[in-house]
Amino acid sequence: MTPSGSTSVGSISNLFMRSSGRALAAPSILAADFGDMARCCEQAIRAGADLLHVDIMDGHFVDNLTMGPDMVKALRRALPASFLDVHLMVTSPELFVEPFATAGADHLTFHVEIAEPAPLRALADRVRALGKTAGIAINPPTPVEKLWPVADAFELVLVMSVNPGRGGQPFIAETLVKTRAVRERFGPPMRVEMDGGIGPANAGAVRDAGCDVLVAGSSFFGQPSEKWAEIAASLRG
Repeated sequence: MTPSGSTSVGSISNLFMRSSGRALAAPSILAADFGDMARCCEQAIRAGADLLHVDIMDGHFVDNLTMGPDMVKALRRALPASFLDVHLMVTSPELFVEPFATAGADHLTFHVEIAEPAPLRALADRVRALGKTAGIAINPPTPVEKLWPVADAFELVLVMSVNPGRGGQPFIAETLVKTRAVRERFGPPMRVEMDGGIGPANAGAVRDAGCDVLVAGSSFFGQPSEKWAEIAASLRG
């Protein structure tokens, strides 16, 4: 049995696997209006967003606090059919896997910097046992080679294109080297996600470097809602 509000990877043909080969637009709700979150997210999905990216920060792994499982639970209640991509920027993701899975997350990503390969692989197995897909993230200063002993245990690699912790930072172009390296090493059906400073102006370069899940925060929610459909289409290409 899977947690309340969740579905198994096999039963839903998880979005990341089902649409392999097609670029996905993933607005980050960190940049949305927290006072009107459900409506903002519903509008984003109607405008063509493929999924919603949920940034969780613990004030320790990064120097900021954002939101918790109750936000995911509220979004799942408001948007029962939408895909919720939860990015755990936390020091101890093992404490948060079950709470976010139970709240209704579809996918959980945590960081390669927080542990050695064996416990990271074990945590990926825990995520899948809960009916979710698992992702592994890497920060800009971390050499891409740190992924090699562990990335094959995951459905997705998230390459941070800014230093995590704050929205609205400028894109670090050098991080595209990592997306190319991951794509060349693993090919499809590995999903390669990029997060930070992405918008219509650089989406093409991001896709060309092998990324097929493009996270956009302020470049999406920071624009008037009547532009969101155009932005989502530009992210997908």
